[in-house]
Amino acid sequence: MSETPARRVVLFRIAYDGTDFRGWQHQPGQRTVQGVLEDVLRRVVRHPVELIGSGRTDAGVHAAGQAASLATTEDLPADKLRWAIVSRLPPDISIDDARDVHPDFHATRDAVSKMYRYRLYAARRRAVAAAAQRYTFHVWRRLDVESMKEGARHFIGTRDFSALAGRGCVRETMVRTVLDCQVNRRGDEVHVDVHGGGFLYKQVRNMVGTLLNVGLGLWPPHRVGEIIESRDRRTGGPTAPPHGLCLMWVVYPPHRLAPPTASAEPSAPT
Repeated sequence: MSETPARRVVLFRIAYDGTDFRGWQHQPGQRTVQGVLEDVLRRVVRHPVELIGSGRTDAGVHAAGQAASLATTEDLPADKLRWAIVSRLPPDISIDDARDVHPDFHATRDAVSKMYRYRLYAARRRAVAAAAQRYTFHVWRRLDVESMKEGARHFIGTRDFSALAGRGCVRETMVRTVLDCQVNRRGDEVHVDVHGGGFLYKQVRNMVGTLLNVGLGLWPPHRVGEIIESRDRRTGGPTAPPHGLCLMWVVYPPHRLAPPTASAEPSAPT
């Protein structure tokens, strides 16, 4: 009598171009990242699957380091399992890493922090000249990056971010912790990097829209602090469009990334 295969949990690091997806979360009749991956996973592991992401990304948002976990009885080594999946995926999605993790690992609950990057293309020529039109928001004017940096400092810390949440966002608490917010010029692009423990719906895009008004000279940098204190969405900047946003990476506690049979030295965060 053959033994029942042991259950294991595999963590994937996923990249995708969000342009042609209706976001991460499965939606009937819509092309989503989770839906495409689960369709392929079912064919590879030959049993029902539920892929658990670190969080949702909206329609049009990209990822370089989304994380998702899968409980499976498939016994292929993690890297061979990754190749079996990747070979069946469309060209706008990939799995860049796969590893066995603790048997009760959960990609959403175990996430410690995430970093998002928003790319602004600030130049007089169109972004298509740099093949950046799918991944940047084009601003026709040069931005005052130093003022944006000064404004970004007001985001750092544990704050009530009600004024920067998407309209209709209702959570048990609107308090979130932003660990860092950096603004840097990269040639014709300006990057806004936001690292935090978690974010409200559209929070990062609203943060960028607020900084954009500062960079355009419409608001002084200290206005950012006043907006946060107001807790009123009507005081904040516009919502930056989704195609400039990319989930860069997700951090997990090292001990949660190491399966029970792993060596004593823990793995590095994803």
